Amino acid sequence: QVQLVESGGGLVQAGGSLRLSCAASGRTLRRSVMAWFRQAAGEERDFVSALSWNSGDTDTYYADSVKGRFTISRDAAKNTIYLQMNSLKPEDTAVYYCAIQTTPRLTIATVRDYNYWGQGVQVTVSS
Repeated sequence: QVQLVESGGGLVQAGGSLRLSCAASGRTLRRSVMAWFRQAAGEERDFVSALSWNSGDTDTYYADSVKGRFTISRDAAKNTIYLQMNSLKPEDTAVYYCAIQTTPRLTIATVRDYNYWGQGVQVTVSS
């Protein structure tokens, strides 16, 4: 069992920055993938970014819409991942969800790839 708790959302003007955090408790995994998805009102939940790790090696992945503006990172000691969001745009407004994949899968960018989810945090970007 894994629990995920997100924090760091809020209201920001276009061009501003926010940093989201997702703390994982429960099982400690030497190999896994954690990701951020977002869901705007009336829309499907979309992939934003993921970070995979296998012992000391990590890889990061980004949706095209956030590449160059968002950065995902991980603090292994705190079992926490972060999403630094810069140059925010009104179209980034959504509820952001953290997720973890506790059993290896071949893909990392769909909702079905993850078996634990956080409760979500609202990010609102005003124009």
